[in-house]
Amino acid sequence: MKATIKTQGQQFAVTEGDILTVNRYANTTAGATVEITDVLSAGEGAEFKVGTPVLAGARVTAKILENKRGKKVIVFKKKKRKGYERKRGHRQELSVIKIESIQA
Repeated sequence: MKATIKTQGQQFAVTEGDILTVNRYANTTAGATVEITDVLSAGEGAEFKVGTPVLAGARVTAKILENKRGKKVIVFKKKKRKGYERKRGHRQELSVIKIESIQA
């Protein structure tokens, strides 16, 4: 079964067994189970349903495989002829999840 979910501010098209990298779930550790209730659409073929905006009673269960940090992104600001330069770095906190079940 396929589903379109909304989690951590992003939308993903998923099937059971998919592995995704999303923004980190707060206060979770590796091995924890997360239930996603924002299911926008689910099903296949004649069984396909679309929510307005979400499907009532539908949920996707995912397991957190690991929490990690993404690659460093350098933010460099400069103003010409003013002597102004700023260099900042940022690493996004991420969670790697595996979709275990889809219930629509």
